Amino acid sequence: MNFRSTRSTDESFVSSAYAIKTGLAPDGGLYMPTEIPSVSMEEIGALAKMDYPHRATYILKQFLTDYTEEELLSDCTEAYSANRFPGGAAPVVKFGEGLYSLELWHGPTCAFKDMALQIMPRLLSRALTKTEEKNSALILVATSGDTGKAALEGYRDVPKIKIQVFYPEDGVSTVQKLQMQTQLGDNVNVTAIKGNFDDAQTGVKKIFSNPDMAAALLERGYIFSSANSINWGRLAPQIVYYFSAYCDLVNSGALKMGDLVDFCVPTGNFGNIFAGYLAKRMGLPVRKLICASNSNNILTDFLTTGSYDRNRAFYTTMSPSMDILISSNLERLLYLMAGPVKTAEWMAQLSKNGVYQVDGETFAKIKETFVGFCTNEEETAAVISETFANGYLCDTHTAVAIGSAKKYLSDFADVPMIVVSTASPYKFAQDVYHSLGKKYAESDLHALSALSEATKTEIPAPLDRIGERTVRFQTTVAADEMSAAVLSFLDRN
Repeated sequence: MNFRSTRSTDESFVSSAYAIKTGLAPDGGLYMPTEIPSVSMEEIGALAKMDYPHRATYILKQFLTDYTEEELLSDCTEAYSANRFPGGAAPVVKFGEGLYSLELWHGPTCAFKDMALQIMPRLLSRALTKTEEKNSALILVATSGDTGKAALEGYRDVPKIKIQVFYPEDGVSTVQKLQMQTQLGDNVNVTAIKGNFDDAQTGVKKIFSNPDMAAALLERGYIFSSANSINWGRLAPQIVYYFSAYCDLVNSGALKMGDLVDFCVPTGNFGNIFAGYLAKRMGLPVRKLICASNSNNILTDFLTTGSYDRNRAFYTTMSPSMDILISSNLERLLYLMAGPVKTAEWMAQLSKNGVYQVDGETFAKIKETFVGFCTNEEETAAVISETFANGYLCDTHTAVAIGSAKKYLSDFADVPMIVVSTASPYKFAQDVYHSLGKKYAESDLHALSALSEATKTEIPAPLDRIGERTVRFQTTVAADEMSAAVLSFLDRN
């Protein structure tokens, strides 16, 4: 399986190992496989009999053909072990009639990013060997909260790799910030920036595409790579849990093999829901993918009008991982729908003017699978309260998805709906606690114990007593100082 840039019109290809090693294509595009492999219903039936590591191995080997099956199975077995995911890698929980929650937050950082970032460092380490790379890798990450901690934990003390994470100083929750600021490891660095997530993400992309920065890294014996979902090694593992959820519903008797399902995905950078689309393209019986947005409803508007316009107000919400106005992985969908020429044109328009309009044919193709809904702050709080009253406690992002799913289900409730649950409610304990009709706790940290007491649920071990851990990283820089921060990190290690 070869890979090419979403903006490339030539016949140059790279291997999956090279795509994982480099993260971003030289022209600024994102790597995509040259073909989407097919998985038959018979193969899905076989997957249903497997555990999660074997399911992951089977799906990943369809794309990562320069990795051996033995290598992938070894990495998947370690990444998705019961020790790392004590609640199960991706359990499916019923919480209403025809409603299911795909819980992806039982890993070491209590967020769905663990599903990819526990295996991605292993894939990158092998990629460095497979491509005969002599330099070490510097992982550069922009995070809206969850990716940063998951990447830091996944890459902690991995040989020949260092990781630099940037996050918006006022754009993550207190718990998310503490998770990053207290991160252990000799090869990690965490820096806040003055700005929002889009500023951090744009800054990382500029660093990646700056030849002077690439040369400065080479002088120090490093090359760039990425742990964001722009990296194929991050995206590919996310395809697995869509297949796994379907298999689990078949095994439980909730589905017959071949029955259709819908997925509703809380969406910011579009990587999670795009992985679901790839699963559908591969043969998983998915009818619709419901794209759930919070008050930053740029994707809802795009899926309604075909116009992507980032020139709008930016809202800081209780679902901060979705506070995004530039959804990078949407580029991959445009590439599949319209090809590299139009994709490159639209991305140039977005960069120059902040807006682009897809043509009617492309929009019609997108609408065949995708539908967008948004859940505002008031609705999110109401969903949390109502869902808990019915016996299920969810976080703010999952609530956005549940709210959007119910809007969709008011007209289309004839197939099971799987809501992709992306974080433990304890990662956003203050807002969840308040949404249950309580007064705000004394602090975000006190909210953890308050939520536990109010709901009779346990604080997950990775978050318990987080306020007692030593803060290691407190630096804040302007967005235009990110390059200097990167070099400073390398020079002091």
